[in-house]
Amino acid sequence: MAVNESAIQDAAETAARLDAEFAGADTAELMRAAIKDLFPGRIALVSSFGADSAVLLHMTAQIDKAMPVLFIDTQLLFEETLAYRDKLVALLGLTNVIALKPKPALLAAEDPENFLWARDPDRCCQIRKVLPLAEALEGYDAWITGRKRFQGRSREMLALFDSEGSRVKVNPLAHWPAEKVADYLDAFNLPRHPLVAKNYLSIGCVPCTSPVKPGEDVRAGRWRGQAKIECGLHTLPLCAGADI
Repeated sequence: MAVNESAIQDAAETAARLDAEFAGADTAELMRAAIKDLFPGRIALVSSFGADSAVLLHMTAQIDKAMPVLFIDTQLLFEETLAYRDKLVALLGLTNVIALKPKPALLAAEDPENFLWARDPDRCCQIRKVLPLAEALEGYDAWITGRKRFQGRSREMLALFDSEGSRVKVNPLAHWPAEKVADYLDAFNLPRHPLVAKNYLSIGCVPCTSPVKPGEDVRAGRWRGQAKIECGLHTLPLCAGADI
């Protein structure tokens, strides 16, 4: 579905205004405002149930356990990620976690052997991540991400609020350093993703994720050896009707 220029401009202006308004705000208060006041009933948390995901999932559970949590199941995830998801959902009492999966017909046509990641990783991400999320976000005015500035040069200028097409994106942890994430997990006795202990500091699909070596960027293990640094969820406007 095409998005008109006016809606895109409105989202950009709203994001800029909110970014200024909430500069320096407590993160939990920002989350509550976004969920209850700014976009009530029209916002979702998108979570990978990855290395740092427990922070926002815990905050969300304190505000509204029925908040939509969108989880992209690419069908190529680590078994540890699926088990961690189930553990956190039960622990936090989340009641509206929605698994998004790629369309079987599209996989059958373009990736019948589950090997598209090797010959065309961008298209693999589009089929398995971008298109499912684009479809799921139809009808929402905003979504919450777990992106942080310390995750690499492509994110070092990340704002608390930005926009994607006609939607506002909320990045509550944008300014959090890694140490603050760890302190939060400790303070609330939240379990770590089991692969973190094996130096998987950014966790995606099995074939495109590797451990991070000492001194490397936390996302160095994603698409190692390739120019690719993002899956596509945060680089272009999401459109459910665009088979990109």
